[in-house]
Amino acid sequence: MEVNTNLSDKAQRDFVLVQQATRGDQKAYAELMGRYRDAIYFMLLKMVNNASDAEDLTIEAFGKAFKNITQYTPNYAFSTWLFKIATNNCIDFIRKRKATIISLDQNDDDPDKSSPDIVAPGLDPEEELITMQKKKMMRELVSKLKPRYRKLIELRYFNEYSYEEISEELELPIGTVKAQLFRARELLFNILKNTNKNI
Repeated sequence: MEVNTNLSDKAQRDFVLVQQATRGDQKAYAELMGRYRDAIYFMLLKMVNNASDAEDLTIEAFGKAFKNITQYTPNYAFSTWLFKIATNNCIDFIRKRKATIISLDQNDDDPDKSSPDIVAPGLDPEEELITMQKKKMMRELVSKLKPRYRKLIELRYFNEYSYEEISEELELPIGTVKAQLFRARELLFNILKNTNKNI
């Protein structure tokens, strides 16, 4: 596969990294992630307006991209391909999160008179199953982390603690909590990436 000479220098460097990554070069994966992680995260944050969801979706986006990295072709920049994966995954997430709207007629005799739409809270059975499977998979991945990182991830994502609550619980400065959570997410991502390669 030859690099497209119409690509920018940055995109050509990305393509070289992609080729190295397809040969199993872990440093190439890490460099690709380092180049785009913040940009992907902030794009997703604008879409979902929730930091935790944006963090999870960022990990998912890279996980999907790296799992399917052999499908990338240099007809366009790797960043374009990556952002499209992240955007589509986020749109799917938003669509699933939206509650089902049920419209009930107030009076069958008068179709013009209807009650306000009633929102059915929660997920449908299929979505609940998917959510349960994702949680189970996440717990299995988290169980492979060192105890201190595992505790941080559990408090943040399973118990939904704020940074301040984690700081109090573990008696750590907030800066340390954020730094260690960042490291924990990186380790989790590496585990996820290696798991995907074995699927």
